[in-house]
Amino acid sequence: MINRRLLIKNLLANHDESSFYDKKRQLNLHTKEGKAKFLKHICALSNSNLFNNSYIVVGVEDQDNELIGDDFFDDSRIQNLVNAYLENPPEIQYENVPFPNLPKDKVIGLVTIKKKKKPLPSYFKKNIYTIVAHTKYIRIGSNSIPLEGPINQSKLNKETVVGIENISRNNIAYTLDGVLDFINVRHKDIWSKHKVFKELFVICWAGIQKKVGDTTYLSRVDIELINEQIKLFYSALDVVTIAYDAHTFTITEFVPLEVNKTTNYFPFEQQTLHFFDNGFYKIERKMLFEPPVFDKKTLHHIYNTNQALLKKLTNQITLTPSEIKDLENMPATFMICYFNGFDEAKQKLIDAKQLLKPFPAIYLSFKESLRILRKMKYDLG
Repeated sequence: MINRRLLIKNLLANHDESSFYDKKRQLNLHTKEGKAKFLKHICALSNSNLFNNSYIVVGVEDQDNELIGDDFFDDSRIQNLVNAYLENPPEIQYENVPFPNLPKDKVIGLVTIKKKKKPLPSYFKKNIYTIVAHTKYIRIGSNSIPLEGPINQSKLNKETVVGIENISRNNIAYTLDGVLDFINVRHKDIWSKHKVFKELFVICWAGIQKKVGDTTYLSRVDIELINEQIKLFYSALDVVTIAYDAHTFTITEFVPLEVNKTTNYFPFEQQTLHFFDNGFYKIERKMLFEPPVFDKKTLHHIYNTNQALLKKLTNQITLTPSEIKDLENMPATFMICYFNGFDEAKQKLIDAKQLLKPFPAIYLSFKESLRILRKMKYDLG
């Protein structure tokens, strides 16, 4: 098994950005421009590496390779974005990799663009932002550039990339160190647990326990597959339940939504890891969320209140204590409005980003609400 932390270190230590590797400070998939840039690099890296994997490392400063980190990004549906715009799309995987010196809510993102089963070049099948349909991209050094004509079916990078992957494979020391660090260092002040599956895979999880009836819920949850240094789940707000047997480990996520001072928890998504005797595992995800329906008159009042608050923040007018409370609920209530037919509410929330940044707790709620909206459906239009 490849240790993702070692892989990132080896990419950063031995290579500048190249035809098989790119690095980014962060990804922005909330705008068409951000989506277009991401898809361009996916297209170029895939076309330049038809016979081997290629990578994008997210959360790294460009000049000195300093690990800055980025937010936990758990959108398994990122593949849908690639499939929607690229013909002959590559299979891609986004993984969250923790590093010891980063804050606990920050990770390094690793995008793996997998080698093609059939060496067919990728190209855009429809327009997005300034990229027109039928455009192909390829990597020349650290640049992704348009290409006219056929693509050279080169195996130039194969030996180099396979070599990097081979020296990044796991061993017992990394696994033991990972378990001890998770339990004794990073989560020494809260409940934590680990379990071994198939005598090979080790999952650690931690959180604050709360028992309701026969069900134990966890908040402030952190879950890692230690063998591969992959963070499976992280949230400072959401609530989850954990279930497991000899072959599977299941995370069920719940979303708290508050309207009229009443908070309800709604099942959101279920993620199940299946472990096999042959040393492989797979992850299955099932969306459980059914958007709650609320009284339209109440939501109109909330929507107008949110817009008035944003106007006050824009004009730097001091908010009253009751308005501060409404502001705390703004990300979730804008999201509820969007689910109930207020089509502009999502964009209103996105546009409020800079206004909410000075309020750390509210900004955290803002990021959680966008994460939920992103997972529900990409705006592919």
